[in-house]
Formats: sequence, C-alpha cells, structure tokens
Amino acid sequence: MQEFLDSLPSMLSTYGIKILTALAIVIVGRWIAAKFRKIVRKALLKKAIDATIVNFACSIVYVSLMAFIIVAALGQLGVQTSSIVAILGASALAIGLALQGSLSNLSAGVILMVTRPFKIGDYIEAGGDTGVVDLISLMATTLKTVDNKKIIIPNSKLTGSSIVNYTAEKVRRIDLTVGVSYDSDLRKVRNVLIDEITKDRRVLKDPAPFVGVVEMADSSVNLVVRPWVNTTDYWDVFFSLNENLKLRLDAEGIPIPFPQTDIHLYKPAQ
Repeated sequence: MQEFLDSLPSMLSTYGIKILTALAIVIVGRWIAAKFRKIVRKALLKKAIDATIVNFACSIVYVSLMAFIIVAALGQLGVQTSSIVAILGASALAIGLALQGSLSNLSAGVILMVTRPFKIGDYIEAGGDTGVVDLISLMATTLKTVDNKKIIIPNSKLTGSSIVNYTAEKVRRIDLTVGVSYDSDLRKVRNVLIDEITKDRRVLKDPAPFVGVVEMADSSVNLVVRPWVNTTDYWDVFFSLNENLKLRLDAEGIPIPFPQTDIHLYKPAQ
C-alpha cells in the first residue's frame, strides 16, 4: 500500500496529463465537429437541397468526425487504436455487404434529390413505368398512374435507366399523322389542316404549327400535323384535334382511306 501511495504522484503526473489531454481532444473535437456540421448544413440549405438529404449528410459528417476524435483520444491514453480501426473497418464492410441493395437505393436517392431530374407533380417515364411523381424518398420513388394505381420504384432502378420528363418544359409539340387518298388535292388538304388547328386558341403561334407530307404509304398519302401547345394543355388539345380534324376532313369531302387489298382471280386454261 505504501508503495502505491509513493508511486501515486508519478502516476498522476504521467496519466493525469494523458487523461486531461484526451478529455481536451474530445471536448474541442466535439465543438469542431458541431461547428463543421453547422457549416455543412448552411451550405447545403443555400443550394435548396431537400431537408431530408441535409439532415442525413450532416449526421454522416458529425458521426464520422466524432469517431475519428474518439480514436484519437484513446490513442492519447495509450490504447492500441490500430485494432479498433480494424474492427470498425471490418464492421463497416460487413454492414455494407449486408445492406448492399439498400445502400444502393440510398445513394441513388441522394443523387435524385441533388440533381433533381424531376419533382413531385411531374409526369415521367422511368424504369419501365409511367406516371405522376407522388413521393420522392431516400429509398424509393412513388408514381401514380393515370388510372390511379400506385407504383413504388427503387431509386437505384431510376438512376440506372433513362428518365423521360414529359412536364419539365413549359411547351410541348403534339405529333399527329393524317392519311388521305392519293386522289386528294394535297394543297387543299394542307390548307384545311392548318386552318383547323389554328382555330384552337390553345395552339401556340410561336413556334408555328407545321403540316407536311411524310410518307407515300400503301393506301394513303400521310401528312404530319405538329402544333405546339402549353404542356398543361397537351392532352386536351391532343384529343380534341384528333376529333376536329376528322370532322373537318369529312365536311370538306376529303376521304381518309383504310388499308385494302385487291384480289385478282385467274382461271387456269383448259
């Protein structure tokens, strides 16, 4: 006992300094980590990044810095940190392999929220599905189809395929094909089509609508009709133009042919 008491001053002078240094590392490091987390949060919020992504990124930054600080403090106390680092690395690897699919969706969700190829309310085609974006989360994106079905798509599937955003632009072009008889006066047909589509006030004057012959088909001469409309009017104009063009061609006496086949019968010679 006397030996322990005699050695206590030297032990305190040796280990006390190490303990105080380790505590100082933890306290100062925690303050720095908190400050850095605030800086990261402020920088991300300035870029109008989704709040979910901001919170997730700030948590990752803070936890990573605190892990480094704790390892540094343990090293100051004389603990062999190499084995701790190895255990942490092996644990992280095992967790990463176990959650490979989930982490893939998570990273894809971060990419979607940062790059913003679409937003809630957009009508898109992606991953083989089409619908209106209803929800964007870190793991999956939810679409609602036009017949009100809900489709949940893993985010990794979205980032791994092409994305068509039909409502990203303010204006869109409608593409229609009208077939008329070979006997029709093409100049008259073109003037009739132009007149009919320009009657619709929803059709934009700039860019101007276009009508032109695109194909000499087997049973008809095909013309393309390409008016431009506001994206919000696309489907209403699409359906009404199909109907109005058919009625107008009928009223003008311009026939719309249908595929037909001529059959010739030959009587063999006796």
